[in-house]
Amino acid sequence: MEILKYNSEVYRPTSFNHFIDQFFNDEFSGGRMVKKFTPTVDIAETDQSFEIQLQLPGIPKDQIDIAIEKDQIVVSGERKIEKNEGGKKFNSIESHFGTFSRAFTLPEAINRDKIEAHHTHGILTIQIPKDIKKMVKKTIAIN
Repeated sequence: MEILKYNSEVYRPTSFNHFIDQFFNDEFSGGRMVKKFTPTVDIAETDQSFEIQLQLPGIPKDQIDIAIEKDQIVVSGERKIEKNEGGKKFNSIESHFGTFSRAFTLPEAINRDKIEAHHTHGILTIQIPKDIKKMVKKTIAIN
């Protein structure tokens, strides 16, 4: 009986999350390009603000939209596939292409007028400052 050994050319372990992502994103496409993808996101909080970072490599800032809709901030856009120009032939494409949209519920205690976004090296960072006036704890006397 032969035991399966790790060989980078034959077997490459994958995480369960990667397996699920491939299942839903690739749609068992048989080589067709995916029309949607979900960029990864990191969210942090300090005493003064919230920070949302979206990983958007290869997407120029003019292909990204940020909007506030009711109690949510919505980030959407598109990463277009590179055209086969100059005789370039792709043998493998692991990058995700197509449209994306991510929505995040905003807390009430923020200053919507001072939200800022920066796009650097494929990372979109959205700074959402807290409104200290709205965060003041109020105690209620019991009668």
